[in-house]
Amino acid sequence: MIKKALYVLASIVALIVCSGIYLYNYLVPDATADNLVNHATSRTISTGPIVGFNDKGVDAWLGMRYAQAPIGVLRWRAPKAAKKSPETVDALSFGSACPQSARGSEDCLFINVWSPENSKSLPVMFWIHGGGNSVGEAATSIYDGSRLARENNVVLVSINYRLGPLGWFRHPALRTNDTTPADNSGNYGTLDIILALQWVQENIQQFGGDATNVTVFGESAGAFDTLSLMASPLATGLFHKAISQSGGLNLNSIASAENYVDDDEPGHPLSSQETVNQLLIQLGKASDRTAAKKLQMGLQASEIRQLLHDASPFELIALYGNGMGGMLGNPDLFADGHVIPKGISAKEIFSDTKNYNSVPIILGTNRDEVKLFMGLGHPGVDKIGNLPSGFNDLAGYNRDSRYGTQGWKIRAVDQLADAMLEARGGDVYAYRFDIDDWRDLGFIDFKDLLGAAHALELPFVFGNFPKPLRVIFPDANQEKFEQASMSMRSYWANFAYTGNPGRGQNNDLEIWKQWDSSANDVPRIMIIDTDEIRMQNDKLSMAHLKQQFLAEDFTNNPQGACEMYERIFRGDAYSQSEFESMDCHH
Repeated sequence: MIKKALYVLASIVALIVCSGIYLYNYLVPDATADNLVNHATSRTISTGPIVGFNDKGVDAWLGMRYAQAPIGVLRWRAPKAAKKSPETVDALSFGSACPQSARGSEDCLFINVWSPENSKSLPVMFWIHGGGNSVGEAATSIYDGSRLARENNVVLVSINYRLGPLGWFRHPALRTNDTTPADNSGNYGTLDIILALQWVQENIQQFGGDATNVTVFGESAGAFDTLSLMASPLATGLFHKAISQSGGLNLNSIASAENYVDDDEPGHPLSSQETVNQLLIQLGKASDRTAAKKLQMGLQASEIRQLLHDASPFELIALYGNGMGGMLGNPDLFADGHVIPKGISAKEIFSDTKNYNSVPIILGTNRDEVKLFMGLGHPGVDKIGNLPSGFNDLAGYNRDSRYGTQGWKIRAVDQLADAMLEARGGDVYAYRFDIDDWRDLGFIDFKDLLGAAHALELPFVFGNFPKPLRVIFPDANQEKFEQASMSMRSYWANFAYTGNPGRGQNNDLEIWKQWDSSANDVPRIMIIDTDEIRMQNDKLSMAHLKQQFLAEDFTNNPQGACEMYERIFRGDAYSQSEFESMDCHH
């Protein structure tokens, strides 16, 4: 019996690691639970009359359409606002997730609102879920907005947006005489989010929110999307503050999005034209890539469009393989020159306020981001079957995690914060999430395996700790977790009110100081931990990190070192000669 229990727990470990942040996809609210109509929540909005429900002092409206279903001719087109109807809509349950892995529906563009009852002109917090822009949904139980709304007196909004190749895809054959620059951008998921923000501007007053005080916040891909909104001229004036949790902004070129891999300007291995090659092979129209490319180049644009539109969403998704947690490796966030600026890097975008929507911002990462993705693949982890069972090189595991995580932090926090501070002169704040008081199972310690890994701040931000997570979070630490959650929510909400996290809503926390870009050893980043919340200096540079990395002994994981070098130092920090000096080869 004990053995069986341990195996179940080990399986959960594997689920955490393999599914990454999208363990939370499995923590959706109970589908059998019925929310009851509360007529006090009746509202008339741009799409017509709606009615929601009340949950312990919070009014909620779930599954409202903000856009028409992007199906048929609207697949791979800019979203269109939902149509008005005279019929009252019961907004009592979440709408369908967008297609991902083996679930979801293309009819998925829904928005949800939680608001303290009888509220007026409250700050609005607009949540964008993560998931590599290929999995996830607003219905995930950890994102339930009722507690944040109730205890921190804000209006919470969450949305679904198109994912994977339905959200980000551009192929020359999709451009026709009647398509617009937005249609041609390929950034359909980004355009969905922008349309949802327009919906907020038009309707949020009906729910007690202040349309002039909207904070966009997101985690992982949701943070990438948050930063893309800051970069997008189409999002100007639609939000007024931003929080990026474990984000950054990697922009893909048009060439990477469309071209064949053997073009003079090579495309991404999962570019649209390479994906059509795979589709032709899958349909039995070509035997291999060479034959598929020849066939595709000979087809009319209308024939390619027909092939793409005839494919189901799941047939399309299957062309991209099945990554960790169902996440795909397709390129997204295209620097198309319409939705997102073309020809300049993220760092360059945020170095000049003329290039972006300059608003107060919080940038942050978790202390051990990459451990979430390392647990099943690192040579320092022992496994029984495919399950982690202990460590043979914990020091090497921690070392590799440190380099991967610090590279992430430099791009997501330090470089962007420096650029933004220089451009706007203030209102830039940074944090690092350090909480790691997890359960020790004896054969594996979550504190070692996960540490303060990617996405583990989410329960604390929303104040929701669903029962499956209790495998990680021991009951003995619940009081500390609750206190840390209250502190995080207090900072986040105070920032939504004022543009400054300050001392939190009750003015009783450590003061959160602005980012300081100087070389001096000054407190510039808020460390969020259960033992204490404190300001400290944690400024990192890519040059210093590279110096340390090149001096490191990776004899126990040489292949991993090569992969890390390419991942950490991509772009302007990459050197082919350095790469080869490590005996690395492509």
